[in-house]
Amino acid sequence: MTAPTAPTPTETTRADASARLRALHDEGRIAAEYPRVPGLLAEIAQTDDGWKGLARAGGLLARTAPEAIRELHAGAMPLTAAVTGHGTLDALGAPLAAELARHGMPLRLVQGEHDAWLRDLRDTASPLYAPDTDLALCLLDAEIIFGELPSPWGPGDVSEALDAKLRLIGGLVEQYVSHGSGVLVLNTLPLLTVHTRQLVDHRSRSELSLKWREFNAGLLRLALAHPRVHVVDLDPLIAESGPVRDSRLAAYAGVHLGAELLARYAREIGHLARALRGRTKKVLVVDLDNTLWDGILGDDGPGGIAAATTYRGAAFGAFQQVVKQIGSQGVLLAVCSKNDQDAVTDVLRDHPDMRLREDDFVAISANWQPKDGNLRAIAERLNLGVDSLVFADDSPFECGLVAANLPDTAVVRLDEEPALHIGRLLADGWFDTRELTDADRDRAGQYRADAGRRDLLDSAGSMDDYLRELDVRVELSPVRPHELARIAQITLRTNQFNLTTQRLQKADVQERLDSPGHLVLAVRARDRFGDNGVVGALFAHRDPDGLHIDNVLLSCRVFARGIEQAALAALLAHARDTGAPAVHGTYLPTAKNLKVRDFLPSLGFGTTSENAGGHLVFRHALDVLPQVPGHVTLDAAFGPGTG
Repeated sequence: MTAPTAPTPTETTRADASARLRALHDEGRIAAEYPRVPGLLAEIAQTDDGWKGLARAGGLLARTAPEAIRELHAGAMPLTAAVTGHGTLDALGAPLAAELARHGMPLRLVQGEHDAWLRDLRDTASPLYAPDTDLALCLLDAEIIFGELPSPWGPGDVSEALDAKLRLIGGLVEQYVSHGSGVLVLNTLPLLTVHTRQLVDHRSRSELSLKWREFNAGLLRLALAHPRVHVVDLDPLIAESGPVRDSRLAAYAGVHLGAELLARYAREIGHLARALRGRTKKVLVVDLDNTLWDGILGDDGPGGIAAATTYRGAAFGAFQQVVKQIGSQGVLLAVCSKNDQDAVTDVLRDHPDMRLREDDFVAISANWQPKDGNLRAIAERLNLGVDSLVFADDSPFECGLVAANLPDTAVVRLDEEPALHIGRLLADGWFDTRELTDADRDRAGQYRADAGRRDLLDSAGSMDDYLRELDVRVELSPVRPHELARIAQITLRTNQFNLTTQRLQKADVQERLDSPGHLVLAVRARDRFGDNGVVGALFAHRDPDGLHIDNVLLSCRVFARGIEQAALAALLAHARDTGAPAVHGTYLPTAKNLKVRDFLPSLGFGTTSENAGGHLVFRHALDVLPQVPGHVTLDAAFGPGTG
């Protein structure tokens, strides 16, 4: 008789994660230990039945009030999701709680009644429209069509029903965009064989499938037309999951979307929520040996590694291609490897198998120091926090080290089987964003240009000499239509220089632009090394007591160049010249923006109070105005109607 196989250390760790989370729940310490929860959930997600484990974990998390977590941890801002739909959706709450908790967001769930989706979308007083609703989740299934067909029915009946339903949903979307405050989330409808096979001829089946795809395409177009509408395409999720539903549960309990599909849907919602909260990751840091190529460079030499030409090597080459694809869309790529720097550089420059080359990376750290320290150094070099990093490595030891010492860094534990690398890297959508901008596509080039700035700084006699030679030019003016997505992105993704951490969607920026008395200004910068594009934003509005600064934001890429001082000096001068009695500003302290605590006081603002929301309130009397830094050339225009 064969003895049972002992669990691997990794399997044991994952089992321990479930046990530790259960212990926190049983001891009533979920709220107190909430910062540990994302790491435990990350371990649970790596198991073979990860979606089931996360659902069980979410059931535990859902029993802790999000307000209790928020009270103990300022950064754990609860997210409110109002759920409605056609079928029974009881299986959604637990995985949704777990997926949001993986990203540090406690779930406040408002569950609608069974089959109340139409009423909830029509009624502007429903929870979907509540001012504090972040996500309005409306889950639909094929029965909203087939449940309304005549008996018997044909492809023409389905076509008419689909057209009518798309018109209805389109009108409800328009209403939600006008009256709702959150993001409305719809989904494409699965078409099952139990539907198509009710037609006995293949031609009719083809007509039905074609019309169904056109309907789903129409739903997806709603998301393209409305920035506050998102449509989850269920087809890719179904392709990787089990059956869409259990026929018995569908017949007897109205469960038309099964537990596994809802769990995968919950993961997509977690990715969306992370993007809405500005928690999208910015840098992918990869190991090299047995991660980007097959083999160990130090042992096998350049001739003994492969990322093509061999059976296993081809899988590594495919992984490199996906990494390159991600990098082409604004994600910064970096290397963190225990190797000799020169040997790594030679391979990236000259090895014929490599699809990634030296110029694809903004940082290459190859040495024999602990990887957690090297990751800190990479983040510091890029002027980012370690919470901006995603680290991918095949070594359980290195992954465990980074997870333990850098809990804010996302860790992708790659399998020993290279064919699984791509799936592991893409599973959590760490780099998902609502909309890709031109600034995203050019981000790697911007960071490479920083190498020239560093060389100039190193050679300059002083910081003043460096700034003079840098030739900084700043333009401050109202946001242009093509810059809306970039400005919204700055509010979502900027954490260090962000005075009030207000997160705005594209539609919110447009609303302020259209509002009389509001200023929405873009900060653009360039210097001798190139054009940095839109690097910051300034939001303000007028009241009888003066001009109120709602927020000031600046990209971490351009810190310490006098750009922010120049922009505020121009705003204060504009306020005085247009008759404002004073300028008011606020600052909301967070764990990440402490470096700008003294920004407003440094420009002559005096502290007046601390309000109930924890904001520090400042006032500038406009008697003595700050000057634009001497090394900055400023071009400021505030547009018509801003006086």
